[in-house]
Formats: sequence, structure tokens, C-alpha cells
Amino acid sequence: MPVLRACLLVIGALAATHALRAQPPEPTPPAKPDAAPAASASRDDSAAEGLGWRLGTQAWTFRDRTAFEAVDTAHRLGLKYIELYPGQPLSPDHRDAKVGPDLTPDQRAELKKHVASASVTAVSFGVVNFAKDEAAARKVFDFARDMGLETITGEPALDAWDLVARLCDEYRINLAVHNHPKPATYWNPDTVLAAVKDRSSRLGACADTGHWPRSGLVALDCLKKLQGRILTLHFKDIAGGVDKPWGTGDSNARAMLAELHRQHFRGVISVEYESGAGPELEANVARCIAFFDSVARDLAAKPPE
Repeated sequence: MPVLRACLLVIGALAATHALRAQPPEPTPPAKPDAAPAASASRDDSAAEGLGWRLGTQAWTFRDRTAFEAVDTAHRLGLKYIELYPGQPLSPDHRDAKVGPDLTPDQRAELKKHVASASVTAVSFGVVNFAKDEAAARKVFDFARDMGLETITGEPALDAWDLVARLCDEYRINLAVHNHPKPATYWNPDTVLAAVKDRSSRLGACADTGHWPRSGLVALDCLKKLQGRILTLHFKDIAGGVDKPWGTGDSNARAMLAELHRQHFRGVISVEYESGAGPELEANVARCIAFFDSVARDLAAKPPE
């Protein structure tokens, strides 16, 4: 009986081992698609900075989150600059507070503190539609000055130009005219040039390279036309009207950057990506950044033509 009991125990153990081996293996959790790299530790922007280019982002790119979270995302992707946009919820704890002139002094202080803690600089605010209303316009300029901004991106009413120009000089803040697509007032660079002609150098263009093709214009030609008046850019590379990672759209992003180099442009170039959300969006922005840095290195190696 002891021998039989031992045999039975061995047979049972073998059967249990076979059963375990017969079980299908635990599935490997799928990798998160399009996970964005944490670029802040490895990004080398020395070539771009040497060209006088400051790569940032329009916070509208990360409109699926709050301003605080947009700033954190910019930092994670290795971006040092951000353009705030009107109406973005301030933070996860204060979603009812919207970025803009109506923020309280305490909320503005919180925003400035958060931006600084992320090693990001808020450089501009927009897009603002200025009317011929000095009280309302001053409210925007007061906010920009309080936040330490360089530029307001806007689309002034045609009869508001004298007011806006005067406030730009008074506050020492730039006004960069943005070009939304047709039928917006400034879809054509000729209209922008006519508006700023004979006015202060504080007035110029916020060149949105994606909206020009949406209006039937060639972005590269528009950049050439605006030479000397480009203050900042909302840089895009689109195909079929949809944002694509830079270098993969139809806008010839490399040639546009080469044209800015030829013009000796110095200023902020903002990533503005208008499609996607979450990890996929971050991955596409990371691809834009990598393309930009690669082209900047190529351009820095040779003088402008």
C-alpha cells in the first residue's frame, strides 16, 4: 500500500503539471498606442536657439486639458514657451476659472507660479478679437502686462487699428495679426500688410501656415510676402485640410523653415496641432518637435541663402 500510495501521488503531480502547462499563457498587456516620449530630458534645441528660434506651443493644441496640464505637457515634450488661449479652464481644481482677463489676481498668481515651476515661459495670448472699445481692449492689455507677455495675437476690427496701435506703444506689447481662413478678415496676407503699413514695428503678423492652404493660398508664398513683418507663427503642416506631423503634410514644412532662416526671422514658432487628443496627439507633437530640431540643425550648419 505505501508503494501504491506513492505511485498515485506521483501520477497526480504529473497530471497537475500537465494541466498547468496546457493552460494558455497570460496575455501580454498591449502597448499603449502612440505613447509620446518624455522629450524634456533629451531634447537638444541648441541649433534652433542659435538661429534665434524659440519653439513653443499654442495651448489650443492641448485643448483637451486644462492650462496647467497644457503647461505640464509642454515641459514633458521639451518645449520652453507657450501661448495661452482665451477660455481654457485654468486647472483641474479650478475648471470654472477661464484663462484671460477675468482671472482674479490670485488665479493669475497661481498660473504664473505653475508656468515658472515647469520651466516654461508664457510669451503670448490669443487669439483676441479687438473691437473699437478702449475699456475692453485695455482689459486685455492689462492682463498681458500682468502676465509678463511679449505679444497679443489678435484679429482687430478694421476700425480698431488706431486704438490697438496706440495701446501697443503704451504697454510695449506687440500685436501679431492672425489669419483665420476665409471668410475671416485677415485670411489674405495682403490685408495684413495693408493694416500694418506705416505703423510701428510692434505690429505684424502671426503667420498661421495651416490656415493659408485652407483659404487656397500657398503658405510658402505667403511667408515670402510677409517678410519683415512676421512676429510669431502658428506653424502647421496640413494635408487635405488636416494637421499632419511636420514634414509629412503637403505644406513643404522644410522649405518654410528654410524661408524663415533666409529672412533672418527671430522669434517664437508655436506648434499648433488641431486634430487628435490624448497620447496620440502628444506623439504627433513630439514628431513635429523632432522634425523641427533636425531641420534646425541642418540650417544652422550653413548660412542663409
